[in-house]
Amino acid sequence: MMKAYTIIATDGRAKSAILQTPAGVIETPVFMNVATAAAIKGALSAIDLKAVGCTTALCNTYHLHLRPGEKVIKELGGLHKVMNWERPILTDSGEFQVFSLGALRKIKEEGVYFSSHIDGRKIFMGPEESMQIQHDLGATIVMAFDECPPYPATREYMEDSVARTTRWLFRCIEELRKLNSSQLLFGINQGGIYAQIRKEHAKEISELNLDGYALGGLAVGESAEDMYNILEETVPFLPRNKPTYLMGVGTPVNLLEAIDRGVDFFDCVLPARNGRHGHLYTSEGKLNMFNNCHERDDSPVDASCNCELCRNFSRAYLRHLFKAKEMLAMRLAVIHNLSFYNNLMQEAHVAIKSGCFANFKNKKFSQWKV
Repeated sequence: MMKAYTIIATDGRAKSAILQTPAGVIETPVFMNVATAAAIKGALSAIDLKAVGCTTALCNTYHLHLRPGEKVIKELGGLHKVMNWERPILTDSGEFQVFSLGALRKIKEEGVYFSSHIDGRKIFMGPEESMQIQHDLGATIVMAFDECPPYPATREYMEDSVARTTRWLFRCIEELRKLNSSQLLFGINQGGIYAQIRKEHAKEISELNLDGYALGGLAVGESAEDMYNILEETVPFLPRNKPTYLMGVGTPVNLLEAIDRGVDFFDCVLPARNGRHGHLYTSEGKLNMFNNCHERDDSPVDASCNCELCRNFSRAYLRHLFKAKEMLAMRLAVIHNLSFYNNLMQEAHVAIKSGCFANFKNKKFSQWKV
């Protein structure tokens, strides 16, 4: 019988694998499309996600807790039914949104007290509450509740924060046991850019035999070089026979560099956000659709792309839609960018299986002029 996570091929540290879940198979490397409030910003539905090749959606625990509330979603049959999405869903733990609230939150040993960014009401979330919310949402993969430390942070603060994150992880494990949950649980490695703290924490949580392991607290202000260094130093201390997830990252270049260092799960709002602002990724680099050079250009955004935008419409038309502030502009641009990201992951998968990932990465960087 096949294990839940099976590595199909490796090329250096890069790995291609499949993760068996109750909601279907996830083939890695994988970019999880961010459906924050159970939808992609830019007016995309689950039907659109399937069309762009998405296999896994990521939903936001914090936002769904605030509205409509996990109890409402549970009564309606869970996220899969509400979204009409039968494929895997990963829910974050809510910790990053709590981190981003800054002055609106207070971290204690029992959990985090914060004020809703919507109406200011007082809310408490700890490891148990996070697991209960994610359980009610009906996610396939749930993330442990942790603290995402600020950048920069002192070594003393980071050591205290990571120790608390570890204690919270044990509470998450125990709560899921009490809930008799069949959901997959991913633990989160923290430590900022302190490599030794990262490595020690990775070794500690690796002993827990979780379903997957994530690296959190990166892409929060540090340089790309610092992030790559942390990946090189830390990933070897996480179980290679489990999924490795780099949270909240990133650009196409970031993704390929991380894959080269052993990461196989990703998520980021960047492709959808950039698309909504007229910045599109292509096989030849990034385009700004507001530039005058596109005004009379009747060529597709990317001739090598088979998405809804590139099959049917020109650069000139898309630029016109953006200038006219038509919602269709955002929708088509986000569809294109998500298609680009999902196709890139599929190409990386093929390159790893073919044993030519380094050449593939270098060729892409050359095409993108980076």
